[in-house]
Amino acid sequence: MHSTHLLLEEPIRMASILEPSKSNFFPAMTKIVGTLGPKSRSVEVISGCLKAGMSVARFDFSWGGTDYHQETLENLKTAVKSTKKLCAVMLDTVGPELQVINKDEHSISLQEDAYVVLTPDQDKEATSELLPINFSGLAKAVKKGDTIFIGQYLFTGSETTSVWLEVSEVKDEDVVCMIKNTATLTGSLFTLHVSQIHIDLPTLTEKDKEVISTWGVRNHIDFLSLSYTRHAEDVRNARELLSKSGDLHQTQIFAKIENIEGLTHFDEILQEADGIILSRGNLGIDLPPEKVFLFQKAAVYKCNMAGKPAVVTRVVDSMTDNLRPTRAEATDVANAVLDGSDAILLGAETLRGLYPVETISTVGKICAEAEKVYNQDLYFKKTVKYVGEPMTHLESIASSAVFSFGASTFNCLILSIYSINS
Repeated sequence: MHSTHLLLEEPIRMASILEPSKSNFFPAMTKIVGTLGPKSRSVEVISGCLKAGMSVARFDFSWGGTDYHQETLENLKTAVKSTKKLCAVMLDTVGPELQVINKDEHSISLQEDAYVVLTPDQDKEATSELLPINFSGLAKAVKKGDTIFIGQYLFTGSETTSVWLEVSEVKDEDVVCMIKNTATLTGSLFTLHVSQIHIDLPTLTEKDKEVISTWGVRNHIDFLSLSYTRHAEDVRNARELLSKSGDLHQTQIFAKIENIEGLTHFDEILQEADGIILSRGNLGIDLPPEKVFLFQKAAVYKCNMAGKPAVVTRVVDSMTDNLRPTRAEATDVANAVLDGSDAILLGAETLRGLYPVETISTVGKICAEAEKVYNQDLYFKKTVKYVGEPMTHLESIASSAVFSFGASTFNCLILSIYSINS
């Protein structure tokens, strides 16, 4: 009798875990953002992604020109028509991103304990001893002992394809660094990230402004992903640009929080933005690993209470090369949903990964499973407590509806309220 009592008291029946997953008639409520690129830009693959559950297509302008992305977008339109699956368009800006330039695209081997010089002279050839970068102010921004991370764009975190550097000396505009791990850099472009350092570059670069006012306007983008958002003023400036750039006044701005500056000004950014993207790849470099989960939980909770979407990135990196996620990654996706995340953003996994369709399908299944055990009642009570008294008429209607139709209805209504008010 005692064991039966315990079983009934369990919030999740252990026996239900052994039951096969049932395919849902409706897709997961958690949205999936897929980045379209070399491995996912054909009509056939995009169609597969849409059928698997992708509802937002992300176009990352850190690489590739407008012609390249336009061709991909035309393929997306064709896929939308053939599959009859709607898909929004997200333009992701470059922002103040520091990059290593490797014009010849040859592999660069870096050996532990050796030295490499970072120079703003982009005419120089990239070698194991010298790496040209796109920023002349690095020498003024860093000091001896600072940590620099270099890796293929959309960090994999792999210790064989990414490198940690420690600033050893500053010589005029050059920065001399000691290599902390042996690695091989491959490709034409690598991202350079300096931990907890202010980079004196505008959040919206001239290239970003040009892309938004041309490509963005021409294609009536639904979302603008504002990279390296550091202050609320960044969002206001982007909003002003959108309002001046043709018919983009309804385009929503999702602020990407990627470093300590954005984290420090999170509350003011949340107030101005339409949604938040937690860019865990870069944040994981600025923050110690044991602190990343704290930021995620705090930020998602704040987004939930403000009624604004929270998007989590870097969830199934291993699926870039593998058909299945690791156990930790699968758990990470589910926990993101249970924390209250509204969407999962896939980068390298769909951009250059071997299994873009399977990745979206897998993430969708994990999200759906997590949603089945999501505590809607607790979420409702927390939200009502946060909203407080007196409620607006619309909030009161939504609150009353919960008691009649259940908490899942409340989620839909509360999001509707915020979109009406905005």
